[in-house]
Amino acid sequence: MKKAFALVCTVTFLFSFSQKTMNPVEYKNSPEVFNIKGLSQSVSIDCGSSKMILLSGQVPLDSKGNLVGNTVEEQTHQIFRNIENILKEYGGTGKDIVKMGIFIRDISKTPDFRKVRDAYVNIQNPPVSSLVEVSRLFRDDVLIEVEATAVIKNK
Repeated sequence: MKKAFALVCTVTFLFSFSQKTMNPVEYKNSPEVFNIKGLSQSVSIDCGSSKMILLSGQVPLDSKGNLVGNTVEEQTHQIFRNIENILKEYGGTGKDIVKMGIFIRDISKTPDFRKVRDAYVNIQNPPVSSLVEVSRLFRDDVLIEVEATAVIKNK
């Protein structure tokens, strides 16, 4: 009985100590990416030796909120610039992306998306992905939206 009590006290102490010394969740926005009021661009979750970064869906807006591009290819370039700028806040790049969700208005334009994507991600170990054709995004002139999850080693 004394051993069990001592074990419970030790575990409780270690748990409360770790909770006080480390914040496992951190929200960040990049000043290089248009910030939409009411949502965070990203959140990181500390996983010990690395952190997992979850990004909000990225759209082809520049830092001032202007649409960039009229084609899937042009818009995808801006989306990945936004993703890179957000991941840079954590010391990462597009090569750290492990999962993507792609929402595209015309699925026949997927090769245009992939051509651009391949310039930013690790193509030897490409991210797991879901591709969904949608009838509409948050604006009629937005042709594609990409959400991403990255894993970056802690330094």
